[in-house]
Amino acid sequence: MLIENQVIESAHGVAIEPLLKAARAAGEEILEIYARDFEIEYKGDHSPLTEADKAANDVIMVFLRSAHAEIPIISEENKEVPYEERKNWTRFWLVDPLDGTKEFIKKNGEFTVNIALVENGRPVIGVVYRPVTDTMYLGAEGAGAWRISGGGDAEEISGGPHYSGKDAVQVVASRSHLTPEVEAFVAELRAQGKQVDFLSAGSSLKLCLVAEGAADVYPRFGPTMEWDTGAAHAVATAAGKEVLNAETREPLDYNKENLLNPFFIVE
Repeated sequence: MLIENQVIESAHGVAIEPLLKAARAAGEEILEIYARDFEIEYKGDHSPLTEADKAANDVIMVFLRSAHAEIPIISEENKEVPYEERKNWTRFWLVDPLDGTKEFIKKNGEFTVNIALVENGRPVIGVVYRPVTDTMYLGAEGAGAWRISGGGDAEEISGGPHYSGKDAVQVVASRSHLTPEVEAFVAELRAQGKQVDFLSAGSSLKLCLVAEGAADVYPRFGPTMEWDTGAAHAVATAAGKEVLNAETREPLDYNKENLLNPFFIVE
């Protein structure tokens, strides 16, 4: 990856290798806990938290602060940074050390480590690592997107043509648990004469399916936070796709006062 790494460093002034090492090291911590019994806590919003979330976060914080101490960090597992303190940040790390804690608890393997670099409200570098399959997704604005499987060579990925020109459309959604909004989205596709098939995945892997061309579109009409999407957003856009506010059709904004995302569509 030397050529790609040089391009990324030149474009955004950060070294990519520490990000890949941080994601892998966090993944190793997660898998060690995944293989045994673990305690489950619940946050104020009733979302689950495990020792794997905490251990992975600790590893990532050490890597980021040693490699780029000057860049501030927003992480799901860190103390919340007040908006008055972060509103003028032009550059920061956005981290979800274990995206898909529910998937982790179910032990279905569909959870990831997410690290993104956000500049001026948009994710410009993203690393999404799936520990169970040792699969790394990497995307950088202006430099492309890659998938690295099993520690092998980086394979460049592309999302392919827009689904509007296709007769058959692969939609990222659960066939058995469609929300009314997704049902309406699918109904509109069928009204256009398209055959609709469904693909399902956990956590930020949904965006990565579109980024690598395995799926055509991911309509998300449910709550997510900025750290849930930042890294995979960078991968998707680097692969030629868009992550758009479902209402305004503008790219998702980051570092908002409220870190909750609006409904969005990846296409």
